[in-house]
Amino acid sequence: MNQERFKTLQIRLSGLTNWLITLAVIGILISIGLGWLVKGVLILIAVIAITPILVILGVQWWLKRNLIQDQCPVCSHEFPAFNNIQFQCPNCGEPLKIEQGHFSRLTPPGTIDVQAVDVSVKRLED
Repeated sequence: MNQERFKTLQIRLSGLTNWLITLAVIGILISIGLGWLVKGVLILIAVIAITPILVILGVQWWLKRNLIQDQCPVCSHEFPAFNNIQFQCPNCGEPLKIEQGHFSRLTPPGTIDVQAVDVSVKRLED
């Protein structure tokens, strides 16, 4: 009979122990003060609200620095491309790169790239 009372008492105390621990934690938090907890939650909300704005501004700044819009030197098709990469013209497929903020043809090493110049002809009469 003593063992059954002990088991019943043990079961009742285990349920009571959870409540006592919860009340002790609440009592400690109240005695310390909950101001730090409220401030922490407010700071967390402010960080969550400000972070997307800073990310959007950062991405816009990065795009202004690294996105170049120019015309293809071969077919004169205008399109945007990222700085410091090699790419192909979407219209004619010519391999291009960016030099000094403008598109230029990507030529293999040892190739001399020349541009034709139109020369007007004058006829000299004797």
